[in-house]
Amino acid sequence: MKVSVSILTLDFANVEKNFVPIAKDVDYIHMDIMDAEFVPNISFGYSVVASLRKLTDKPFDTHLMMMHPQRYIKEFVEAGSQYITFHVEADCDVLETIKLIKSYGIGAGISIKPKTTVEEIEKYLPYVDMVLVMSVEPGFGGQKFMTSAIDKVKYLSELKKNNNYNYLINIDGGINGNTAPLIAPYVDLAVSGSYICNADNPKERIEILKKM
Repeated sequence: MKVSVSILTLDFANVEKNFVPIAKDVDYIHMDIMDAEFVPNISFGYSVVASLRKLTDKPFDTHLMMMHPQRYIKEFVEAGSQYITFHVEADCDVLETIKLIKSYGIGAGISIKPKTTVEEIEKYLPYVDMVLVMSVEPGFGGQKFMTSAIDKVKYLSELKKNNNYNYLINIDGGINGNTAPLIAPYVDLAVSGSYICNADNPKERIEILKKM
């Protein structure tokens, strides 16, 4: 299981000091982009993503929690994203948005909220490079892990194996040293935010997750 760090709770007062050491130790950087419409919160935009791109060469896993993600794909590609993931619950044509992302030569991902079932996205699985299962309600960091996500990533793992699909299975929300063992057998990477960014020793926390 690879580790993707969500920087949503990172202290941006000294970005280089706080971000670079964490980026060095993780496998992916998870960018939570919120528009205050799809979720009741605002985070940051592509200018911040572009600035952070100058500080690391780690892959950017950009998660668009936006009502109209199709309108901003080009900007987040140009900002340096290697993967762009959007929600199937958003107001967009899912297949067309997947095609748009892939047209820029990067990975396309789809994400589902806790109340959305895997069955609802099965028809899209042959076309995507990543599936992100939300194990909390999107919009805020530091929430408690929802165990319903375990069955989802397990089922996605079975579908991937049985159909020879190529997508990465990703999970986001409440991932820490206690919850990671529950999902580690079924996922390719896991997003962890406050567990890493708010720790006195982030490197130690990252190593705990990687050992899963």
